[in-house]
Amino acid sequence: MKRVPITRQGYRDLMRELSRLKRVDRVQVMKAIEEARSHGDLTENAEYDAAKESQAFIERKINDIESRLTSSEIIEIKNLSTDRVLFGSMVSLENLDTGERVQYQLVGPDESDVKQGKISSSSPVGLALIGKRVNDEVSVRTPGGMRNFMVIRISAA
Repeated sequence: MKRVPITRQGYRDLMRELSRLKRVDRVQVMKAIEEARSHGDLTENAEYDAAKESQAFIERKINDIESRLTSSEIIEIKNLSTDRVLFGSMVSLENLDTGERVQYQLVGPDESDVKQGKISSSSPVGLALIGKRVNDEVSVRTPGGMRNFMVIRISAA
């Protein structure tokens, strides 16, 4: 089985989501199914159909998260070196074409969220950044075209 890197916080977040799905969402949907059953004929019961669809969605999500957790390998990011970009590093970049500055943390694919400044270490940008140092230039082919960055700062998360 291929191991997928994840930060300790990312692992905790997945565990928290799994717990919520099992202890809250699953219980709520079971109550909705029981309520819909109490209304009689299930063949034309839209509430029952909707509750069963919700149940299937929740069960798929539970299975997906359990599978992701099983294949996860927690990578400790405490005391990270800041001379090179590594898994878990916070990296400040300057877009050499626009002058715009951005900051990303390199995380596992199961915890990436660009809106929160977390990109997967296996994404095109993440792969291009691994091993780079401050003042290194990085060219990356993205869906929007070639992007050219300079590493401005590397810090521990």
